[in-house]
Amino acid sequence: MKSLLRDHNMADYAHEVILRRIKEFQDELDDNHEVALQLASFGQSITLSVTSIGYSNPSTLVFYGYVNGHPATLIQHMTQLNFLLLSVPKQDPGKPPRRIGFELPTED
Repeated sequence: MKSLLRDHNMADYAHEVILRRIKEFQDELDDNHEVALQLASFGQSITLSVTSIGYSNPSTLVFYGYVNGHPATLIQHMTQLNFLLLSVPKQDPGKPPRRIGFELPTED
């Protein structure tokens, strides 16, 4: 019943779909690699090492992380969203790989 009332055009739904895809990708990585996003909509290629993802309905997604070791936040309208999921060597070889921490919504 809940899915019948859900607006699939809202950012919260896009957020959920993206998190599921990232989790699937992340689950295939070995202990020497982490997830990063390659962004190509700024006239150059930027690699964002994502730490978390948020949203603001109706249409904004927010990606938090690091670019070249510096804190970065990407605020993006969901219709403008294009990125490539990458497997990159972990930033600190002496530590466990960083994983994007999140909990997916349940159907309850």
